[in-house]
Amino acid sequence: MNRAEREAAARRVMERTPPHVPAELHLEIVRRGSRMVRRRRIARRLVWLLLCAAIVAFVVWAAVVQPWVEPPSQTTPPLTDW
Repeated sequence: MNRAEREAAARRVMERTPPHVPAELHLEIVRRGSRMVRRRRIARRLVWLLLCAAIVAFVVWAAVVQPWVEPPSQTTPPLTDW
């Protein structure tokens, strides 16, 4: 039995016997599911907000510090006999 045949057999079994869920359990499941979706949406937005804040902070830091510029020399060579 290959994968397509197994999937077809599983679909036939699921279509033949509809799941029976009590009404009060269905309401509880819907409530919990909507709460999970809301939490995931808030978490996703928070992650995007933190990512954007990190990018802005990095750009501001790079503009101020300019790490690509070579720092000026701290010492000068000694002057001897012109």
